[in-house]
Amino acid sequence: MGLIRAVVGSVAGTLKDQWKEVISCEDMSNDVLMVEKTTPNGVISNGSTVVVAPGQCAVIFDTGKIIDATAEEGVYTFDTSATPSFFAGQFGDVFKEMWQRFTYGGGSAKHQAVFFFNLKEIMDNKFGTPAPVPYKDWGHPLMNARTNSYMPMRVDVKCFGKYTFKIDDVALFMNQVAGTAKIYKKDMLIEQMRSEVIGAFSNIMNSLGSDEHKIEVLELPNRTDEIKAIMDQEVFDEPIRKRGIKLVSFVVESLTLTEESNQKIDNYEMGGDAYQMQGSLAGAYANAVQDAANNSNGAANGFMGVGMMNMAGGNAFGNMGVGGNVPPPMQPNANQASQVTQASGTAVVSNGATNTCTWKCPNCNIDVTGKFCSECGAAKPGKHKCKKCGYEMDEKKKFCPECGAPTEE
Repeated sequence: MGLIRAVVGSVAGTLKDQWKEVISCEDMSNDVLMVEKTTPNGVISNGSTVVVAPGQCAVIFDTGKIIDATAEEGVYTFDTSATPSFFAGQFGDVFKEMWQRFTYGGGSAKHQAVFFFNLKEIMDNKFGTPAPVPYKDWGHPLMNARTNSYMPMRVDVKCFGKYTFKIDDVALFMNQVAGTAKIYKKDMLIEQMRSEVIGAFSNIMNSLGSDEHKIEVLELPNRTDEIKAIMDQEVFDEPIRKRGIKLVSFVVESLTLTEESNQKIDNYEMGGDAYQMQGSLAGAYANAVQDAANNSNGAANGFMGVGMMNMAGGNAFGNMGVGGNVPPPMQPNANQASQVTQASGTAVVSNGATNTCTWKCPNCNIDVTGKFCSECGAAKPGKHKCKKCGYEMDEKKKFCPECGAPTEE
């Protein structure tokens, strides 16, 4: 029992005269995926004709079993004495498996039908991300102070677009989705597919922003071919394929960044130097701390340099309009501090011990401790001089700390 290709000069106007019954599906629109066609009594007579239009596949069903099928357009004769012919072209192996294995538990009642499948590309299917999707934008790289390398800016985007699909495996589609329904339309499947398409697209977004591809976020609408290629390579649409369907095209029509992400990019483009200065200062800061920790003889100088960097960097980068807080400079401990001579003449010695302040006597030219020279009695030089005892003070006070006389005139 099977189909035999009929040879006719002109099908139009002669079918009803030459064959007992004509089974066809004249119009399978973009919304129809599968239609069952049969006779009024549910039995296809021997010698009846089956017409397969372009873009269609016909599957012959007989009491719970698949007995023949074809995806090649043309006119066929149903012959109960013939063996399955499988005029299938691209679906030859699939049809043979259907014939050998498929069963729908048919009852004792005789029921024969032809199931027509729409093999055309199903157009105009919309998708959109219901919530913003995170994306690593390499179009606006930032310096990573820890690794001294660039890293992408994190942004959140919402995308809208369209995709097309087609039935790729009739056996899977019939077994997993349509079954033996009288008619199966796109809207019975599209909501589930849309959710799976969005899930696949989210995975693609993670891949496009990876170190391998580094595609700028604003370039996504122009990278349709790459998006589809990655989807095929990584099989992101696997749940869809398991139903015998494949995505043919995938187009991002609109891309919208969240307000916060727009602000990030605006800040970057208007103050890009500040963003890069952040990375440079952070890297120099880390290097200074590391050098100071490794140099036992110059730790204090190193940490003083860190403090100067903080002052130059706008209080540790926090005021530069870039996220991320930088910790305050580390203070040298007792074992790291080394001798540093300041302009005032104070000496600090190793091991954290601070010597008494010393100053050089202008008369004797010797180092002296205390308030007066031990050789000539001269007072320690200062900015303010007591008119009574001559003691000089580093800062003006109301009363002389040496004799107690008022310093005001």
